Amino acid sequence: MANTAQARKRARQNDKQRAHNASLKSAFRTAIKKVIKAISLGDKKVAKETFDVNVAIIDRIADKKIVHKNKAARHKSRLNSAIKAL
Repeated sequence: MANTAQARKRARQNDKQRAHNASLKSAFRTAIKKVIKAISLGDKKVAKETFDVNVAIIDRIADKKIVHKNKAARHKSRLNSAIKAL
């Protein structure tokens, strides 16, 4: 346990930031799942629209360095390839 007031405050801030980052990481995974679900329906137009909406979410989370930019790019590339394959 933190002994100084400064250390106690940092511990509080870390808990709050960890919870916020966890929610963003969850939003990242949810955005990917939404696109995968749209792809599985087989409608290319709906899948492309869903992809376009969720790419903004994925990029925003990558810009905040919650996930690495290359991981975000890899997911976007694979999702886009899956849509093109429809």
